[in-house]
Formats: sequence, structure tokens, C-alpha cells
Amino acid sequence: MNEEHPSGGTRSFRLHNHTVPARPLEPALYLVATPIGNLGDITLRALETLAGADVLACEDTRVTRVLLDRYGIQNRPYAYHEYNADEVGPRLLQALEAGRSVALVSDAGTPLVSDPGYRLASQAIEAGYRVVPIPGASAPLAALVGSGLPNDAFLFAGFLPTKDKGKRDRLKELAGVPATLIFFESPHRIAATLSVAADVLGAERRGAVGRELTKTFEEFRRGTLAELAAFYDTVDNVKGEIVWLVGPPAESVTPEADIEAMLRDLSKTMPTAKAAAEAARLTGLPRKDLYQRLLDMKAQPE
Repeated sequence: MNEEHPSGGTRSFRLHNHTVPARPLEPALYLVATPIGNLGDITLRALETLAGADVLACEDTRVTRVLLDRYGIQNRPYAYHEYNADEVGPRLLQALEAGRSVALVSDAGTPLVSDPGYRLASQAIEAGYRVVPIPGASAPLAALVGSGLPNDAFLFAGFLPTKDKGKRDRLKELAGVPATLIFFESPHRIAATLSVAADVLGAERRGAVGRELTKTFEEFRRGTLAELAAFYDTVDNVKGEIVWLVGPPAESVTPEADIEAMLRDLSKTMPTAKAAAEAARLTGLPRKDLYQRLLDMKAQPE
């Protein structure tokens, strides 16, 4: 027999016309990943958590209600977003203090990834409450594995600044990161953003754009940043949610003569250790090796 839920109805979910009872959860804040498009991309553990939580918080109750109805979950969702966080956040913490279970979902994907859930999770951790991730769909990871770009190291950088200067400054900061970069972008800005990226990071640097991931009109485009910028510049009305990626920078090899000249110049204006550290930053070579080279150079007769 299904247990009655505090918000009304029963603690259960429906799967292929079968009703599955959901057990009450231990007191904790549960961060539940939800589908980013295809509603079939939900985990069984997520369904049980959404059905069994004493309190269910979400960005938009209308969006979450679609998911709950699809799986016959009768739990009542409450809105928690950046505009009501000051009011609703303390109530959710009070629920945790009262020994209740609280589930948090975003409109799509994994909570805390570019959404206001980070604030609530931080407060819960600081207050000593248990925080439990319920993993699942993630737009950055879906885009990464479908991009064809290196995935042994990657950096999710969220949204770039909207203004041109801020965008350029941020890309310059990230230009040398030895990893695939992952960004979100709105469809009406993607052409301009790719054009700036090609200018700052290099026209021939590899990239990819994932649009409407897991949905009916899912699309991947791959190529150089220049090619991607040129394509989207010809599209009048880009639609859908977008994740775009940039491959890591090509490895550069500094000639030996240039390294030695650099070490000599740096050592004229700074101590040996600092000169070695600066040379390591500029070349990517081990600081310890450069430090020893400087010592050897200084020991040589003029």
C-alpha cells in the first residue's frame, strides 16, 4: 500500500503503466538532475526521489509539472528561483531543520550548474545538513561527448559576458587553458560570440556547437571557429538551447635559443627563482628545470 504524501496523493511514480511505490527519504537536501530535453532521460533513483521527498523545490512549477505528470508523480512542487530565493530559501532550510527531506531540481539538467541552487546548497552545507547529489542528465557533458573534441580535460565556463569587451577579456583569460572549453550561449548571440572567439582564440582553432541536445531537432556542427562563425552568420533565426565548445590550444615548442635568451633577460631584472617561475609560465616548461638552467648559465664564465 502506498504511503500518503505530506503534499497530498501518494508516494509513488508510474513506469510503463506500472505504479511503483517510493520510500520516504532520509532528511537531506537532494539535488536531482532532470532531463535536458527528452523526458526519457530520467533515472529511476531520480523518480523515486521526486516522488518520495517531503518538499519538492524547482525553478518553474509549470516546467517541473510536465515531468511529474509524465511519470504520475503527485508531489506538489514549490518555486525556488533567483527572484524569491531570499524568501523561499530560509523556508527550505527550516524544513531540513525539522527533519524533512527536500528535493531541488532545475528546469533541466543538473542543479547548481548555472542556476540559483548553488546558494541553497552552500547554506545547507554550512548549516550542517546532508546534501545528496542524484546524478543524471547534463548539457555540458552531453555536448562534450558528442563534440568530437578532446575530453581528457575540460572546463565548463558557463555564459560569457554579453558585452564585446567583457567577452574578449574573458576569452583572453581562457585562451591558454590546456583543456576543451564548454560554454552556454543564447541562440540570438551565438553568431557574434563565435566571431569574437575566432578573433581572440584563432580562426583555425577547433570548435563545436550543440543545439537542442536530446530533443527532436538535435544538431551538432563541428569545424574551425571561423567556419562555425561563418555558418551561423548566415542563419537568420537560430532557435533552441545551445552549448558551444572550443578545443584546447595547440601545443607550441619554444626553440632552445629563445629559452636561453628569455632566461638571460628575465634574470637581469628579477631573482633567479622568480625568473625561473616567470619563464615556466611563459613556456609551459617545468620551473625546476628552468631554475637549474639559470644556475648553470650563471656558473659559466663570461
